[in-house]
Order: sequence, then structure tokens, then C-alpha cells
Amino acid sequence: MSTLTTEEKNIILDSIRDIPDFPKPGIIFKDITTMLGNPQAFNTLMEHLTNRYLGYELDYIAGIDARGFIFGAALADRLGVGFVPVRKKGKLPYTTVAEKYSLEYGFDEVEIHIDAFGENGLCTTGDRSKVLLIDDLIATGGTAKAAASLIDKVGAHCVEVCFIMELGFLKGKEGIEAPVYSVLEID
Repeated sequence: MSTLTTEEKNIILDSIRDIPDFPKPGIIFKDITTMLGNPQAFNTLMEHLTNRYLGYELDYIAGIDARGFIFGAALADRLGVGFVPVRKKGKLPYTTVAEKYSLEYGFDEVEIHIDAFGENGLCTTGDRSKVLLIDDLIATGGTAKAAASLIDKVGAHCVEVCFIMELGFLKGKEGIEAPVYSVLEID
């Protein structure tokens, strides 16, 4: 499995901007837009992810709304597999399956098309579709847990959940049933 060198980690990490007190006081927001605008950093990340997932024999990559779309679509193209968006409720035009998750004050929902990974989640060989779920950041993990559950709910198999960054002190990956891989761990 591919691992980043210290130099590669620094190229990616140094391209991510910290925004203090956003979206509220006391929070330091990790802004990936600066990484997206840095061809060296973005390519370093995408090369690493491509090398890591080449041997997984994936059928699809599912990206979580909205920043997971960026990494997921680019990686799906590099691996020659399909891309499936995991959207917030009410954004998909066809029949969907939804999963609720808890927020600090209330609930939210994510959805996918019922046939996103083939009929009953089966790929052309008749096996369960192998899906990688990807997003930019894991904090408390509610959205990722719901999205991984959706993949299994429609009959596919979530083989791994990948995050560009993990805020380890929030322990968000606890409770995610699939294996979790984080490119960068921030404590």
C-alpha cells in the first residue's frame, strides 16, 4: 500500500490554509481551496490516492457532498471506475434511498439513487459492487457513517472510507463499520 513521504505530506499540508474563527469563534477551518489551486499539491495527493487504490479492484467511488465530489470524481477518472455523488436530501432527480444522521442540534440526511451501484448494488459480474467512499475531512463522522450505511443499504459493499484530513481528537471514525484511511491526521 502506498504511503506518503514526509516531503509529500508537507507539500499537501503546507497548501491547506487555516481560517481562524470560521464558521464560528474558536474553530480553525481547514481550507482545501488553496490545495486545489496548487497543481503540485493536488497532483501529489491524487498520485498517492491512485497508487493506494489501484489494487482494490473498485467498481465505484462515492463522494460526499460537496468537497468529496472533487476528490472522488478525479480519482474515479484516474482509476477508470464510475463516480456516484452522495447528496444532501432533495438534490437527486431519481428514486433515492436516504439515511439520517445526528447534528449538534437536530438531524440531516444524505441520499443516493437507488440504482447508483447497479441493480441491487450488483456489478456486471453479479457480485456486490466494491465502493470507496471519499470526503475531504472527518470531524465528528456523522455524514460519513450515514453515507457508508447507504452504500450497504442498496446492496453494494463499502470497502473503505477515505478522508484527506482527519481531526483525530474528535474521534469521528469510531462507529464507521468499514475500514478508514486518512491521508493526513491532525490532532
